[in-house]
Amino acid sequence: MTVLVTGAAGFIGFSVIQKLLERGEDIVGVDNINDYYDTQLKEDRISFLQSLNGSLQFIKTDFADDEALEDSLKNVEFDRIIHLGAQAGVRYSIENPRAYIRANIMGHINLLELARHRQTKHMVYASSSSVYGSNKISPFSVEHRVDNPVSLYAATKKSDELMSETYAHLYRTPLTGLRFFTVYGPWGRPDMALWMFTENILNGKPINVFNNGDMMRDFTYIDDIVAGVIACLDKPPKDDESLKAGGSVSPHALYNIGNNKPEHLGTMIEIIEKACGKKAQKNMMPMQAGDVYASFADIDAIAKDIGYKPTTSIDVGIPNFVNWYKEYKGL
Repeated sequence: MTVLVTGAAGFIGFSVIQKLLERGEDIVGVDNINDYYDTQLKEDRISFLQSLNGSLQFIKTDFADDEALEDSLKNVEFDRIIHLGAQAGVRYSIENPRAYIRANIMGHINLLELARHRQTKHMVYASSSSVYGSNKISPFSVEHRVDNPVSLYAATKKSDELMSETYAHLYRTPLTGLRFFTVYGPWGRPDMALWMFTENILNGKPINVFNNGDMMRDFTYIDDIVAGVIACLDKPPKDDESLKAGGSVSPHALYNIGNNKPEHLGTMIEIIEKACGKKAQKNMMPMQAGDVYASFADIDAIAKDIGYKPTTSIDVGIPNFVNWYKEYKGL
């Protein structure tokens, strides 16, 4: 059986493909290698995957372009989809909103159409904890309303969930949406705080600490995320009119996938400092537009249905990233 993975050159997509190859899956990876962040990192991820044993066909194409996507896949067979490609980043969505509509709305409908017409056995797709927006109830549960996004990025991810519900209802396409909570780890993204803090601390440059450091995040290590994505892929929601996580009676489930343990931003910085062997120079900044004060995942639903159980604390995960970063940069 073959799995189509979008966002193959992205952080989570790359990591998921690596694990799927290890267990013997045939993979078709799709990515357009855009320049939202360093394309060399994306190229290096693909090169690393191609160096592994296993069956990987990489296709450079833009999944937000329906004609290009259909053309590039017209002779390619697959039976499951993991749709992780997206325009990421809360703050960038304020600067460049059209990129989010194109990638996250048009791109998602293109994958839904692909799943529908290919009669895909299951499509797992990336949503985001950002959909909880200004929700004040903690921890965040998939049963909570998510009608008050505070960024366009969050609004596009909520839209993806709504479109998926429609396709599951109309066409009975099995779909699972995953609301990721602050994913980090080796091969991570340069626009994320962990990378920027590590880079600046090691280079003796100041770091910008937003909301004066008074923020909480449910940091989730990449290995735990990958385990959850693949476990969900292996268990598509049933088309039996039963109530699914997130409230659907169609074959569409929604899950939080987090560490279930929010950590203070200051604690994160202390662990980075220790791993780097250097103290940070801090620029205390106000809260950024689009940010939320805290994220905290209620993972009861995914634990019950899928058996998901995160195992990596930031005391282990952050040093793993710092060590990888030093090796990758030749430090």
